[in-house]
Amino acid sequence: MSTALHTSALHSLSLLARGKVRDNYAVGTDRILMVASDRLSAFDVIMGEPIPGKGELLTQMALFWFDKLGHLCPNHLTGDAPESVVAADEVAQVTGRSMLVKRLKPIPVEAVVRGYLAGSGWKEYQESRSVCGVPLPEGLKNASRLPEPIYTPAAKAEMGEHDENITFERTVEMIGLDLATRIRDISIAIYKAAAEIALTKGMIIADTKFEFGLDTDGTLVLMDEVLTPDSSRYWPVEGYDAAFAAGENPPSYDKQFVRDWLEAVRINGAPWNKTAPAPRLPREVIEKTAAKYREALDRLTA
Repeated sequence: MSTALHTSALHSLSLLARGKVRDNYAVGTDRILMVASDRLSAFDVIMGEPIPGKGELLTQMALFWFDKLGHLCPNHLTGDAPESVVAADEVAQVTGRSMLVKRLKPIPVEAVVRGYLAGSGWKEYQESRSVCGVPLPEGLKNASRLPEPIYTPAAKAEMGEHDENITFERTVEMIGLDLATRIRDISIAIYKAAAEIALTKGMIIADTKFEFGLDTDGTLVLMDEVLTPDSSRYWPVEGYDAAFAAGENPPSYDKQFVRDWLEAVRINGAPWNKTAPAPRLPREVIEKTAAKYREALDRLTA
C-alpha cells in the first residue's frame, strides 16, 4: 500500500466536493474523478488520523463488485484510466484509489437493503416490529436473518448530518412511483446476487446501501461506491452463530472496531459527545481497522 492519504490536493482539476471519504474533481463537464482517501468517519465525524491503504482497498472492492454486477444495472465507470486526466506530479495521489466516472444527476435517496436485523434496523424493530414501515414477524433477535431481504430507504443528509430513515411511500413522494419502484427492485436484486457471491467466500452481507443517478438519457445508473465495508455490514460466517446465540453483534469487517473504541473512550472522565473534533485514534486502533479492511478484500477476491 502507498503512503496514507488523508486529503488529496490536485491542482490540475477543479474540486467539486469533499465527502467523508471521497474527493471529487471535475473532468470537463461530463466526467468526475473520484479519489478515495484514507479518511474514516464514525458517527458522521471524520477522524483526524487516516487508515493506511483504506482508499485503495475500498476502490478495489468497488471495482470487483461493479464487474460482478454489471448485468443487473449499468454503472458509472467510464473505463478510462484515472492517471490519464491528472498532471504527472499528481499520479501518485490517484493510482489505485480512484475511479473516473460519468457525471450523473444524483437521486437523493440512499437505497438500503437489509438481509439481517442489525444496527438502526434492530433498534427500530424493538420499538415497532417494523423497519422503515416494513412490518416484520414477532420473535426476531439482534442479527436475525430476515425471511426475505427488505428495502429500507433513507433520505440523504447534508455533510455532517445523519441520513434519515424513510418509508418507500416517502420515496414515491420524492421521486415518483416508477423511479422509486425501479430503484427498490434493482437494489434488492443486486443485494441478493452479491450476498450469494459473498457467502461462497465465507462472508455474510448483513445490509448495504446503494446510490443511483440518471444519465442524460434518463437511464438509471449505479454510482458512487458499491458493497464496500464503508457502505455495507460484512460478517464472517464462522463468527455468526455464536454471536447470534449470545444476542451480540457478530464481528464485522468494517469500522465497527473504531466505533466500539469511540463509545468506550473517556475525555476528561466523560464519554465523547460524537461531535467534531474526534478523539485521536491510537496506533493499535488504526492498525486493527486497516487489517479488517484488508482481510475483507482478501477473502472476497481469494
